[in-house]
Amino acid sequence: MKEPLLFLSHRIPYPPNKGDKIRSYHILKHLSQRYRIFLGTFVDDKEDWQYLEGLEHYVEEHFCLPLNPLWSQLKGISALALQQPISNPYYYDQKLQRWVDQIVKRENLQKLFLYSSSMAQYVMHPHYQNHHRVIDFVDIDSDKWRQYAEKKRGIMKWVYQREHRYLLEFERKVAGQFDQSVFVSEQEAALFKQMAPESRSRVKAVSNGVDLDYFLDTEQLENPYPAKTPVLVFTGAMDYWANADAVQWFSDEVFPLIRQLAESAEFYIVGINPSSQVLELGKREGITVTGRVEDIRPYIHFAKVAVAPLQIARGIQNKVLEAMASYTPVVATSAAMEGISIPENLHILIQDLPEGFSETVVALLQQNESEVMGARCRKAVEEGYSWDACLKHLDSILEG
Repeated sequence: MKEPLLFLSHRIPYPPNKGDKIRSYHILKHLSQRYRIFLGTFVDDKEDWQYLEGLEHYVEEHFCLPLNPLWSQLKGISALALQQPISNPYYYDQKLQRWVDQIVKRENLQKLFLYSSSMAQYVMHPHYQNHHRVIDFVDIDSDKWRQYAEKKRGIMKWVYQREHRYLLEFERKVAGQFDQSVFVSEQEAALFKQMAPESRSRVKAVSNGVDLDYFLDTEQLENPYPAKTPVLVFTGAMDYWANADAVQWFSDEVFPLIRQLAESAEFYIVGINPSSQVLELGKREGITVTGRVEDIRPYIHFAKVAVAPLQIARGIQNKVLEAMASYTPVVATSAAMEGISIPENLHILIQDLPEGFSETVVALLQQNESEVMGARCRKAVEEGYSWDACLKHLDSILEG
């Protein structure tokens, strides 16, 4: 019989339709081959309740709680009076704590896997210190808050600086108590080792992968774009501030330069929950905001170029790997490509300045190089980013 495993995630790890859920889903799927999984998680999008049945393919039992963003924000504000990060009360629920305590005792669970730092609080009590605890931080969240603070002023700058400081303190505390801490790239792991040198021997990297077969299966896909229109696409959850900031910068600084040289080019922003800021961009000539789409693949596959103009980023960007797996060339900032190893013949696709970014995109459009560069992109992910190859390292980490 398979060994039992507790799996806690701050967001339901199914379906894999946004960044953090892509990683958590593939980890869940991988671990379900070796463990009987008991999953505790939150559902923060009402659309996701319909997918609970899909979890049954991977877990023996699940405990899913609704996460009300407004109520959670109010709980998070309570942290301002305490010396703790806002993220912790945001994701804390006494009902989930009781379920964790009961299921660990009932099933005699010895291995505990936590996805994201905010879920660590459920198993940091003294009676869990002899369990084998593994935390997947994914990214260094505290450093994102530092980057956010650099772009803010006034009270929000102070709030973000505070979150950076207290979250880093909490991340170090977790890493100090847990048996292993996992990050999404060697670069991310190396940076955390500098931030938490006392835990460096227990910090590992487990890279994101990409579903190579899924993004190759394009025969039945229909082109969602106007005929003979060169389209640039950005994909991602559009209520995520770093994504909204990226498309704002691209729309303001880069796309007007592209249209000067390629007048028919259009920019599609594809992803769930576009913020009001993003929806405003859709009112500009040549820019379309789609919102939620049933299948992301045709939007990537039929685009001439995928852009990843992130100004703030940590870890590995799934949007980049997915475009590369779809034979679609990517033009990205260096921040978006951090953690992704690419061959030398793709170096021209990394651009940080508006002029260089626009010139690279236009060159791909006008010189019809997209097919050649797309094939190079596909080869690069085939050689280093299959999920099976990436997640095999997690098995030894959980074995202890």
